[in-house]
Amino acid sequence: MNDRRNDDVKEAARQAALHYHEFPTPGKLEIRATKPMANGRDLSRAYSPGVAEACLEIQSDPSNAARYTTRGNLVGVVTNGTAVLGLGNIGALASKPVMEGKAVLFKKFANIDCFDIELDETDPVKLAEIVCALEPTFGAINLEDIKAPDCFIVERICRERMGIPVFHDDQHGTAIVVGAAAYNALHLTGRKFADIKIVSTGGGAAGIACLNMLLKLGVKRENVWLCDIHGLVHEGREVDMNPEKAAFAQDSDLRTLDQVIEGADLFLGLSGPGVLTQDHVRKMAEDPIIFALANPTPEIMPDLVADIAPGAIVATGRSDYPNQVNNVLCFPFIFRGALDVGATEINDAMQIACVEGIAQLARATTSAETAAAYQGERLSFGREYLIPKPFDPRLMGVVATAVANAAMETGVATRPLEDVEAYKQRLDSSVFRSAMLMRPVFSAAKAASRRIVFAEGEDERVLRAALAVMEETTEVPILIGRPDVIARRCERYGLPIRPGTHFQVVNPEKDDRYREYWETYHRLMERRGVTPDVAKATLRTNSTAIAAIMVHRGEADSMVCGTFGQYLWHLNYVQQVLGRDGLKAGGALSLLIHDGGALFIADTQINPEPTPEQIAEAALGAARHARRFGISPKVALCSHSQFGTLNTSSGRRMRGALEILDSMALDFEYEGEMSVDAAMDPVLRERVFPHGRMNGPANILIFANSDAASAARNIMKTHAGALEVGPILMGLGNKAHIVTPSITTRGLLNVAAIAGTPVSHYS
Repeated sequence: MNDRRNDDVKEAARQAALHYHEFPTPGKLEIRATKPMANGRDLSRAYSPGVAEACLEIQSDPSNAARYTTRGNLVGVVTNGTAVLGLGNIGALASKPVMEGKAVLFKKFANIDCFDIELDETDPVKLAEIVCALEPTFGAINLEDIKAPDCFIVERICRERMGIPVFHDDQHGTAIVVGAAAYNALHLTGRKFADIKIVSTGGGAAGIACLNMLLKLGVKRENVWLCDIHGLVHEGREVDMNPEKAAFAQDSDLRTLDQVIEGADLFLGLSGPGVLTQDHVRKMAEDPIIFALANPTPEIMPDLVADIAPGAIVATGRSDYPNQVNNVLCFPFIFRGALDVGATEINDAMQIACVEGIAQLARATTSAETAAAYQGERLSFGREYLIPKPFDPRLMGVVATAVANAAMETGVATRPLEDVEAYKQRLDSSVFRSAMLMRPVFSAAKAASRRIVFAEGEDERVLRAALAVMEETTEVPILIGRPDVIARRCERYGLPIRPGTHFQVVNPEKDDRYREYWETYHRLMERRGVTPDVAKATLRTNSTAIAAIMVHRGEADSMVCGTFGQYLWHLNYVQQVLGRDGLKAGGALSLLIHDGGALFIADTQINPEPTPEQIAEAALGAARHARRFGISPKVALCSHSQFGTLNTSSGRRMRGALEILDSMALDFEYEGEMSVDAAMDPVLRERVFPHGRMNGPANILIFANSDAASAARNIMKTHAGALEVGPILMGLGNKAHIVTPSITTRGLLNVAAIAGTPVSHYS
């Protein structure tokens, strides 16, 4: 019965994989134009006669190809399908799904465009000649799934003849990730590369490349013992030898893995299942390092190692065990750095820079985005976390920058970077789309050490945000929650922070200030029906009220709440307390960052049917906030009515708001009332209202009711892939911000940075 169930599961998985590749369109790639092709003028520029101008510029200076074509961001993924992982020699055509997948990873992780090229040629010299002839098309070549020893021949010829990077990922990608894992494993066990004994199984392309990388990192050649299916590679052996293997031949009478494994510090397996036994592990050094990388079944399963060597560090090629050695940690980012400086090759220095960047990133605090992608896993540097996870968004900035730096330092960069730090920030901003717009806000937050109290301090997102706040600003986070719960969760999530040591905690169950807090709340609310008993209960159970009281009493400068519950519920308690300080919520403003730029939308939460005065107030507040982000405000008052065409409620209220704004001497552009398409399309707006006062598309949309504003916000997030910063609570002097339950850790960090900006910036 169990066998049948397993067969059914496997068949379901097989069908699901086939469905993924077939629907909604066959394959995993498509080609899209990056320029408009809407009329005859576009056609004449894209093709004849305008295309001739770009051709002539490239003819006069070949480096212009990076300016006028996609070549500078285009990689060719080339194979003949003779050594496809787990499938073997399946031929060029059958390997195409794998190569398409490789291209998808390039695009996903590093925004690099690819053509997958499957060549029906098994002669390595002829294959190399074909690849060399492709040089005018590509900025770099990724060789893939070519059997050994042919892959060595192909790569050597291509590297000698081509003036662009040629990188065999099966060799060097694996070697780089293994190097990073070894770097950190030695760090944890107090070993040095120069002192360790390595035993390796598998003399293929990946295995040889990994050993060569370890030599570059300091391992001594005489300490490397390479075994294959025929036993130890030794001097005088003739069977199944090639120059690459022969370089590791030992002058020894030993012949088997069982004989050479004695005292080994590191086992490196790129061979097959079951090659390493528990008896072998017993013969290794204390706390051995075991990289069992055969796929899908490793040389030894991690649980078998743990049974006899609990202090061992184990890595595999599988995603269902810790320490997955995955090439995707390397190849997108090494190509990103190489392409961006116009490197002519990927040399040893660039590869070692990649090793060090990956290793260092694992030792840094794990990002919240990574934790979200790998929920339930402990992501803290140690024996089960040697290398970063593939979805760690920091890989791009750290690794690509290190590679680009190495290329420049070794003289292979034809387009050196003028500002390396600006380059890294640009890469980070391509991953964290809010980074560039948030930069002035973070700069202002760093200049003022404001105290930010998080009402829901036990939430994982809040804990990660608190750590990020301490790392990226000078703000002082205060968390409301039970200290023992917070401590346990910090431990569980692998966060190097603890309550009472790194941040202040307010415990609702027991705090010395409890009496002062409920008495303060009672005094504020006693004429609104709040009795002492109600005040006591509220200040024991309602973390939003506690945070508001802390801000009111001057024990915190701003508060952030709303990770659960309804927005207006939180707003009620915020206004009960902080409204007594002469402040009133004027509206909720959301910043949506999308492919076309930034768009502010208000009021998304607070005023269901705002009056003209409230609309004008929202417009003024939104304009002030836009300037905090370095954006020149262009405000559109949005309605179904178009410049007086309808006598609807929204039209009348928007016209009333326009009169209020007109009565002020404002220094920003605004216009209304108009439809959203007229606000965003200046050509349409010019056609229906040629004498308007606003130029270009609007970047702030003020709606006549919160339903419309909230709908626009949610459509932008769910269907346009926009990233939200906010909501930003306007009108409360930057003393409070209420987020929504969908907020991410990055979103909380952004809101905390806004809360950390000095109040004078929001006046």
